[in-house]
Amino acid sequence: MRSRTRTNWPVLVLVTLGTLFILFPLYMTITIALKNPEQMRQSVFAFPTEFHWENFSNAIKVTNFFQALGNSVLVTVCTVVLTLLTNSLVAYAISRNMDRKFFKGLYFYFISAMFIPFPIIMLPIVKLTSALHMTNLWGLILLHTVYGLAFNVFVYVGYIRSIPVALEEAATVDGATTWGTFWRIIFPLMAPISATVGILTCLAAYNDFLLPLIIISDPERYTLPLVQYVFQGQFNTDFNLAFASYLMALLPMIIIYLFAQKWIINGVTQGSVK
Repeated sequence: MRSRTRTNWPVLVLVTLGTLFILFPLYMTITIALKNPEQMRQSVFAFPTEFHWENFSNAIKVTNFFQALGNSVLVTVCTVVLTLLTNSLVAYAISRNMDRKFFKGLYFYFISAMFIPFPIIMLPIVKLTSALHMTNLWGLILLHTVYGLAFNVFVYVGYIRSIPVALEEAATVDGATTWGTFWRIIFPLMAPISATVGILTCLAAYNDFLLPLIIISDPERYTLPLVQYVFQGQFNTDFNLAFASYLMALLPMIIIYLFAQKWIINGVTQGSVK
């Protein structure tokens, strides 16, 4: 006889509601971006009867979109590269010396930084970056790298401790230095977790609004989240152009996440369990 499987209706309902909550904002973004103000006044939720593709070209002109996109790409790429090179080294030093009080204390010191709200340190950051002349894209890259250190060390250390120390001992016997052992043996083995850290860092740096807002003062150096603010007026907001710009800014990260989500889930799981 054919086995019958019972439908778990509560789970099915929750999944359906969750899907709707995720897809509905995306639907609203697309429909509003393709409407004109007249269609907006008629119905905000209805699908547009006529597509206004000129909203995208107008949004590009108003925001100087491609210059802002170049700034965001520069910040994101440099932050990811610098994060992978530096944070992995810090985590490696800590993970291989956890038996020492200094390194163990350093590990918990980094972990505790994850529980500090950003508004608490916002004013000191503004003063410090201004005094050091870091109110530019390179200062933003450095701050993103430092702020990701706490979470990245937590994930990296868990993964590195699963790598057998015997590999490093064998390399030392063969005459390899600590520096050479890390880059030739350990770092390649960290590829899965490095992919996870790189993708999460990419998403955080690309989508960040608050840190560039308080650091960057030159409009020529604005990133994409900052130029979206031009649509917010004192008395009105041009929702059609704003949502067209939002959609163009969201598209690269949505594509990256769809292709890379399996590495994110796999890497975080390995880093937290091992």
